[in-house]
Formats: sequence, structure tokens, C-alpha cells
Amino acid sequence: MVWVNEKAVEKSILVGLARDSRQKDEVESSLDELAELAKSAGAEVESMNIQIRKPDPKYYVGKGFVEKLKEKITANGNNLVIFDDPLSPAQQRNLENRFDLKVIDRSILILDIFALHARTSAAKLQVELAQLEYMLPRLTGAWSHFSRQHGGIGTKGPGETQLEIDRRRVRTKIAHLKKDIKRLGKQRQTQRKSRQNLFKIALIGYTNAGKSTLFNRLTRSNVEVANKLFTTLDSTTRVMSSGYPDKIVFTDTVGFIKKLPHQLVASFKSTLEEVTYADLLLHVADSSDPYCNDKISQTRAVLREINAGDIPTLLIYNKIDKSDETEGNNSDCTVFYISALKDLGLDSLRSELSRRLRLNIHKIH
Repeated sequence: MVWVNEKAVEKSILVGLARDSRQKDEVESSLDELAELAKSAGAEVESMNIQIRKPDPKYYVGKGFVEKLKEKITANGNNLVIFDDPLSPAQQRNLENRFDLKVIDRSILILDIFALHARTSAAKLQVELAQLEYMLPRLTGAWSHFSRQHGGIGTKGPGETQLEIDRRRVRTKIAHLKKDIKRLGKQRQTQRKSRQNLFKIALIGYTNAGKSTLFNRLTRSNVEVANKLFTTLDSTTRVMSSGYPDKIVFTDTVGFIKKLPHQLVASFKSTLEEVTYADLLLHVADSSDPYCNDKISQTRAVLREINAGDIPTLLIYNKIDKSDETEGNNSDCTVFYISALKDLGLDSLRSELSRRLRLNIHKIH
């Protein structure tokens, strides 16, 4: 069972922390992205708030800043606070007690969005595993908080017993999910064996860069596309021969994002493995995004994390219809400027893919 936030609209405020004044622009950019994530999850964003200081062990932000946020929450009638950085179970609990409302962090928000967009059984299993692994330490915190709040006779023994029961149930469920996901991984492995001699291309990149639109153009498919974060959670694979010198395998993959919860990277391992088996990566970037270069760096960091950093890669600057780039810039055979939506610049990209496919055929034979 995947947990999804079913509340119609939540009025949220966002909170970020800059370690020093030099980090403020970076944190503002990160909060802009957090706002898009919140909207994707169905929340309204009413304000973005940044404090410059080192993290506070109790509240993550300073106590005085917490009081200012509380005043703003009371005045505006907010019912949700979202922190851009991971909160410890204790910090989350302290903040919820002080604000008397729900407090979440970017990791919980991303997990919620993944749950909203999970369509296949594989995606649902992987999201549920990540949610449970994220929840387990917070379950412990919730029960120890209960014990302290209500203390004394009638709480300590039963509370600990109930905690152990809940822990055991969650761990049992995690073990079952891992077993199911491992089975799915073996199925994917079998499917890959049937394609092992074919030239394999994986489309990768930051979420909402236009990977699925490009995938549809290159394969004449109709994978769902939307101007939302994480529309694609499952790898979609198509084998193409029309227009190419031989069969070629294209795979559309889940989008990357900075501060991606490590639980998601771990639980989506079998999905992300599709990337590691590719002969060529098409790294799709949104050229109209003012933070395009930062997002390219974030994507490369995730590629290194999944041991795919050394795979040959073409950098595809997409959405030139919305930026100052032009398709005439396609002179470097490893960098392409295109608009997948408007079908601009794709002929030179297809030519390069055909050239690399011919080289691969020659290498095999």
C-alpha cells in the first residue's frame, strides 16, 4: 500500500537555510524548485522564508526564526510547513509541537509526489519501500515522544511493546517488498538479455527537462508527457529500426532532482539499472531554465552515484523554442540544441545516433 496525501489543498510556507550570505542565491533557487514540487503535490505556496545561520540541533532554524514563522502561520492560516533540507525525527517533532501543524521536508514531499505518480506495480512497490524506510526511524521518535508526553504508569511498558510490534511489522513489510523488487529486477534482467546485442540508448536528465517528449519523437511513441515534475517513474523501452541502419533500443527513465532521498535511489535501483546497461546516454537539459548548468551537474552527480558516470553521453539542450539557443549550434557531435516539442534540430541528432549505431555494428562484427 502506497500512502498518498489525499487532502484537496494545503496552504504551505517554505523554509530554507543558508549557511552564510554567499549561499543565499543557491537557497533561493532551491526554494523555487521546492515550490514547484509543492504545487505538483497539490499544495498552495504562500511564502518562502530563508534564514542565514548554521543549523540548529533542536529546530534546524533558530528559535527566534521559529517564533517569526509561527506568527506568520497564525496570521495567514497556513496548515503546512515544508523545509528544503532533511529534518531529523526530533527536529520534525519539535517543530510540529511549536507550530501545532504538520511539518515535512523535501524528502517527504518527493516521496509523496512519487506516490501520486506511481502507476505500475513496480513503481508502487519501489515507492512504498522508500516510504517505509524513511518512516521507520520516525516511528521510533513518535513512540518515545508519546512516552515522554504522557509518561508514568501505563505508558512505558505498553508503549515500548507497541513500538516493537510496529517496528517488527514495518521491518517485515520492508523485507517482503525487497523480495518482490528483487524478483522484478530478475525479470528486467531477463528482458535485457534478449536485447544485449542491440545498441541501447537511455534518455536521462533532470525532471521536467523534456525526456519523454524527445523519447516520443525518436520512437514514435505516446508516453505520457506533462509540464509537471516526475511524470515518468517507470522505465519505458522501445525497439526501433525504421529510420536507422539497424535495430536500436531507446529507454526513457525517471527524472533526477537534487537532494533526491537516498531511500528512493536505493529502492529504484532496478529501474535506474537500465541506465547502467546503456551504450549511450542522451542527457536532456532544459536550455530555457536559468539554473540549467546546476541541474546538469546534479544529474551527473546521480550518474556517478549509480556507477554510470563513464558511459558515453550526448548532451541535449532541449526547449530551444523557449530560449536564446538555436538549432544552428549543432556543430559539436556530442552537444545538440533541439526542441523536441517543435521538432527542431532532431535531424542532426538522428544522424549522429545512426553514425554511432553503425560504429557499434562494425565493432560487434
